[in-house]
Amino acid sequence: MNTAVQEQSFGSKPEECRDTDHYLEEYIGGFVNKWDDLIDWDSRAASEGDFFIQKLKEHGAKRVLDVACGTGFHSVRLMEAGFDLVSADGSPEMLSKAFSNGRKRGHILRTIQSDWRWLNRDVHGRYDAIICLGNSFTHLFNEHDRRKTLAEFYSALTHDGLLILDQRNYDAILDLGYSSKHTYYYCGDDVSVYPEYVDHGLARFRYAFPDQSVFHLNMYPLRKNYVRRLMREVGFQKVETYGDFKETYRDAEPDFFIHCAQKSYVEANS
Repeated sequence: MNTAVQEQSFGSKPEECRDTDHYLEEYIGGFVNKWDDLIDWDSRAASEGDFFIQKLKEHGAKRVLDVACGTGFHSVRLMEAGFDLVSADGSPEMLSKAFSNGRKRGHILRTIQSDWRWLNRDVHGRYDAIICLGNSFTHLFNEHDRRKTLAEFYSALTHDGLLILDQRNYDAILDLGYSSKHTYYYCGDDVSVYPEYVDHGLARFRYAFPDQSVFHLNMYPLRKNYVRRLMREVGFQKVETYGDFKETYRDAEPDFFIHCAQKSYVEANS
C-alpha cells in the first residue's frame, strides 16, 4: 500500500477498473484535501438535520462505530450529540484528515484504520450501532466482499444493535439516467459531480472543482432491493429504507437511500 500516491491511476481502460482494493489509490491526498469543499460541513448539517442523531437515540444507542468516517463529518456531529464514538476508515489519508478536522473543532477522534472485510480483526468490542455513510458501501465490487462486510458489521454489533448504511439511488441512475439536486450530500459551491460512465457493473463518477482539478471514483451501482436482501440474508431482522431522510417517497425521486437494519429479533404483529 502506497500512501504517498500523488495522482489517481485507473490504467489505460478506466472503465475496466473494478477492484475493491483500488479505493486505496483513489483517495489520494489531493482528493481528500478537497473532500470538505465537496461536502461543505455547515450546509450538509443544515440539509440533513438531526436524522441520524434521532435514529440512534430512538434505538437507545450510546456506543457508535463510524466505519466510513471519511473526513470526520458524522463522527464529529455524533460526538457533539453525546455519543461514544470510534471512527474507522480504510484510507489512511481520510483518517488523518478526520483527526485534523476533529482537533480544529475541539475533539480528539479515536481513529482506527480498517478494511471492513476484516473489521473485527482491527476493531474490538461491541457497538450499539454502526454507521456506514457517504455511499461508501458501493466501493465493494463483488458479492462475497459485500456479504463478508455485512457479516463483520453484524458481528461487531451488540445483540440488539443497529446498522445504518446509505447508498446512491443507483436504480434511478441505471433505469432513468442521472439527476442530482445536490441538496443533501454534496453541498459545496461550484463543484461538479456526475457519473461519467455507467453500466450494470460500474458507476464511474467525475468530481471537478473550481481550481480545475478533476478526480474520479469507480463504484458498483447497487440496487436498493438487492442491498436490503443481502442484509436480511446475513441475519438482520428488520430493514427500513428512507429516501433522502423521508419515510415515504417515490423510488425515482431520492438521490440517496438510507437503510436502517436491526440485528435484534423482531416478532411479527399477530
